[in-house]
Amino acid sequence: MKTLPCRHISHLSPLTSHPKKLNDMKAEIIISGFGGQGVLSMGKILAYSALMEDKEVTWMPAYGPEQRGGTANVTVIISDDRISSPVLSKYDIAIVLNQPSLDKFEPRVKPGGILIYDNYGIINPPTRTDINVYTIDAMDKAAEMKNSKIFNMIVLGGLLKVCPVVTTNGLEKALYKTLPERHHGLIPLNMEAVAAGGDIIMKKQ
Repeated sequence: MKTLPCRHISHLSPLTSHPKKLNDMKAEIIISGFGGQGVLSMGKILAYSALMEDKEVTWMPAYGPEQRGGTANVTVIISDDRISSPVLSKYDIAIVLNQPSLDKFEPRVKPGGILIYDNYGIINPPTRTDINVYTIDAMDKAAEMKNSKIFNMIVLGGLLKVCPVVTTNGLEKALYKTLPERHHGLIPLNMEAVAAGGDIIMKKQ
């Protein structure tokens, strides 16, 4: 079984609603950042998106005092086959949104895997040369779009540009599934944020 559909990629492929079907896909993902950055909801939306596409999914958030101003994280596994365990020590993809998360999870990305980080608040950037490192200025883009609440959707859009583990159609369906009906009017803005994230993510050379 391939552990990642986009392992060893050397460039970004276009973000589309229907990425090429990949058989026997399995992606083990960690998303980590400060509580309040939408880390857990990002993982939830990603998991629901995979469910919309009939994939096997686990979603394991970190609850407790970590969430209140500290570092919160969520593990998401997306697979075409049954998932044996949701507990991981190494990851195919790490999305890290603060320095403590980068320090903790950079060493735990599998060789050839992917690390995505927002430059905001990062003092010591990643140093590994055996993984694919991407930067996304999602905080700045959210400010430009005048809505800080779409920060996490911008990051998610960056992930789907780099590694389309779910389709944008599946993502949109997941938003309708997870958001209360009174917030459905915000879904077009969220999808704009996803597209924006795909536009601004950059591979670090």
